[in-house]
Amino acid sequence: MNSVERVALRTRELRQLHHMTQQELAEVADMSEKFVQQIEAQRKKEIWVSTVERLATAFSLELHEFLAPELPLGSKPAKKVISSRVHRR
Repeated sequence: MNSVERVALRTRELRQLHHMTQQELAEVADMSEKFVQQIEAQRKKEIWVSTVERLATAFSLELHEFLAPELPLGSKPAKKVISSRVHRR
């Protein structure tokens, strides 16, 4: 697994673990929803370290925890986000 695949997989795993939409993650990570979609779909050929740091910070993780082989324990969204319409009932 290359680094782009690892980041894509970890991003999706953590987002789903915390029941977040791509839109909600984008708000917390201060990036566009389209950019999050591209990362998860592995449509980026390379990802800058600063981008991975923003994703890690969005889940209250250090960079090494985000990239670790195991799913990190104790992750949580860095800030509360108003739920998107997808989660409203």
